[in-house]
Amino acid sequence: MSGRGVWLRARARLRRFPAALAACGDQAAAYGRCVAAVAAGPAELRRDACLEEFQALRECFARAVRLCPC
Repeated sequence: MSGRGVWLRARARLRRFPAALAACGDQAAAYGRCVAAVAAGPAELRRDACLEEFQALRECFARAVRLCPC
């Protein structure tokens, strides 16, 4: 079994990432703002502090990748 096919599939997925990120700019910005706000506070960064924003970004990425004609 060759590992070449795995790398080709991984590269193909990575090539779609910029388009998906561009399609999800609002969600990425909201997640980034949330993480920055939580990290800047005096409390420790908690695991699910920005879960809602992360899930919105993840769903947007999934939609963008499915709809991408790439």
